Amino acid sequence: MIDNLKSEQATKPPSAVSAFWHNISMRYQAALDKCTPFTTGRWVGFCLLFLLFALRILLLQGFYIIAYALGIYLLNLLIGFLTPMDAVSLDEDGPSLPTRASEEFRPFIRRLPEFKFWYSSTRATVISLFCTLVPAFDIPVFWPILVMYFFLLFTLTMKRQIKHMIKHRYIPFTYGKPQHKGREDNASPVGSQHAAKS
Repeated sequence: MIDNLKSEQATKPPSAVSAFWHNISMRYQAALDKCTPFTTGRWVGFCLLFLLFALRILLLQGFYIIAYALGIYLLNLLIGFLTPMDAVSLDEDGPSLPTRASEEFRPFIRRLPEFKFWYSSTRATVISLFCTLVPAFDIPVFWPILVMYFFLLFTLTMKRQIKHMIKHRYIPFTYGKPQHKGREDNASPVGSQHAAKS
């Protein structure tokens, strides 16, 4: 009896509402997939969106709680982006990153990948912008204390993260690192052809 009900539900065509939302989600995912390779463009868009949010906060002279919550959330995302995937095992004196050429090389794998970092940051900024449209979120606070507390939290967190990077000898950025290229096999046959012709 239960199997018959399940098979009837499985053969039912989806409702118009669920088909509509499925279509919207598929288009949204396709747009995300198309923008994935454009790292610089995505981050420029995020910076413009964040500047719009900051400008709105400055012009309204309010919604400091929303700005503080967004700052804490972005700091949390940044720490996830800078931390390796196996940071817990590193802290427990488990396997460490190689220090000699004879040791096994393991690439730096982030706990939070770059695309998810961008996506979460952008989504949080958009939500924060919409929150500034609701007057109920404009809670009066003494904003200099929030700014001081945020910078104190940022300094302590980044100090701990930098100590972790020094202790376990890793750099979370690939910019400026030496890139190893494979042997160029094309050079020798061309040189030998020129030598044969002469």
